[in-house]
Amino acid sequence: MPHAYSDNDGIFLVNLARQTVDDYVTKKIKPDVPGDVPEQLTVKSGVFVTLNLITGTHVTLRGCIGRPYPTQPLVEATIDSAVDSAVNDPRFPSVEKRELDNILVELSVLTPPKRIEYSNPLELLDLVKIGRDGLIAVSGMWRGLLLPQVPVEWKWDTKQFLEHTCNKAGLPVNAWKDPKTEFMSFQAEIFGEENPRGNILRNPKHPRM
Repeated sequence: MPHAYSDNDGIFLVNLARQTVDDYVTKKIKPDVPGDVPEQLTVKSGVFVTLNLITGTHVTLRGCIGRPYPTQPLVEATIDSAVDSAVNDPRFPSVEKRELDNILVELSVLTPPKRIEYSNPLELLDLVKIGRDGLIAVSGMWRGLLLPQVPVEWKWDTKQFLEHTCNKAGLPVNAWKDPKTEFMSFQAEIFGEENPRGNILRNPKHPRM
């Protein structure tokens, strides 16, 4: 996927997400949109903010929430997603001030999700590419999303990726074989801190433990 965002764009967005998390956790204040936003970051885009916690040599998920669809300007979606990742992820208690120096901030800017067209669900095994695609599974009111870096970090194959996306949606793991289950795919440009408050890189590597 060609880069739509520069390294400087990524640095701007991750710094904004970091400031948002710090300000909201310590002062319950959501920062205003900066006045010096590059024009390309004011375009509506989906985005996810991921918070990882370093404990010794272990890196574990601490919060991950975002906006899958381009409904807000990217900078605004980044601020709102950073707040939600810190305090509104239902899987975790709110991030506490004492944790902030051990939190890694990562940000994924999403392409608009597109429905994957196929006539036989087994075709998904060839249509979905690990490392390229993120997935959204949808069946009725049930839906679940996994970012493209997740199967890479967990060393899943395509079948496992489909199963885990169904599980994220609250569906049986084999629901990907059900013609009633629809899948959408998207790609992402990923930027994140190398160390807490440290250098910001494209595609940082933080293996899950």
